Amino acid sequence: MFAIVRTGGKQYRVAAGDKIAVEKLAGEAGETITLDDVLLAGEGDTIADAAKVTVSAEIIAQAKSEKVVVFKKRRRHNYRRKAGHRQQMTLLRITDVGAAAKKAPAKKAAAPKAGEAETKAAPAKKAPAKKAAPKASAADKKPAAKKAPAKKAAPKATDDSGETK
Repeated sequence: MFAIVRTGGKQYRVAAGDKIAVEKLAGEAGETITLDDVLLAGEGDTIADAAKVTVSAEIIAQAKSEKVVVFKKRRRHNYRRKAGHRQQMTLLRITDVGAAAKKAPAKKAAAPKAGEAETKAAPAKKAPAKKAAPKASAADKKPAAKKAPAKKAAPKATDDSGETK
């Protein structure tokens, strides 16, 4: 059976026994993890319900990928910068691709004993809700002071030709 899982922003097609390198995941070498985000699952030409499929993997090692060289240059300015980066990664061995193990239903709380039933049966009374403060009436509010209207400028005097003096 195969499955397509998503981890670290990438998608991987996996089957039991495969080894893959993914973005760093929490855990130590030897621990078993479950890849939850299954996008597609199937066997041969048939496709299974991905929601019912789980993928289990064992962490082989925590390692770094190959170095990526970052080189910056601006021509005719004597500007050169060289740096390297090694991304953290996790090596996984896929141990199982298959149907999810059915979880046992959660057990209901045991019935309370006779003496406890009486004390727990009466729910605690809630405190009465607080009332909102009364709003001030219109008579209590002070009227807002109005701003005086702006004065208009006096018309300019003009002579007979229509020019201002």
